[in-house]
Amino acid sequence: MITLEQFWMGREDERVTDEMRADAATTVERANELLERSGIEPTDAGNGRGCVESGYRPPAINAATPGAAKNSKHMRCRALDIGDAEGELDAWLLSDAGQKAMEEIGLWSEHPSATKGWAHVQIVPPNSGHRTFYP
Repeated sequence: MITLEQFWMGREDERVTDEMRADAATTVERANELLERSGIEPTDAGNGRGCVESGYRPPAINAATPGAAKNSKHMRCRALDIGDAEGELDAWLLSDAGQKAMEEIGLWSEHPSATKGWAHVQIVPPNSGHRTFYP
């Protein structure tokens, strides 16, 4: 189970608004529901943080993160990267069961080709509107 403490990664500070706190709670709640439905345990992709590869990212951290989108949903607490070293979660997310679960829960995921070692999920739809999308 992912906790809010893991999501914040020690980065919660004065820039975090009440709206961001609410979005963080929603993101973690929905991610946990997804993990429960999948039956897949998150893994550590090697960075030592456990199952949360990336939660909240302040702008400076986001700017220093290789491959991070300029307007990443992580900066508004609307996205979470879950450790998926073997790609099991990403594979499940592409399955009919995974797609249905994301639709019912209210999550979208980046395509596994863009997320080696982790699964990116977010609580807001991408511009394409597709449940699984290319960043």
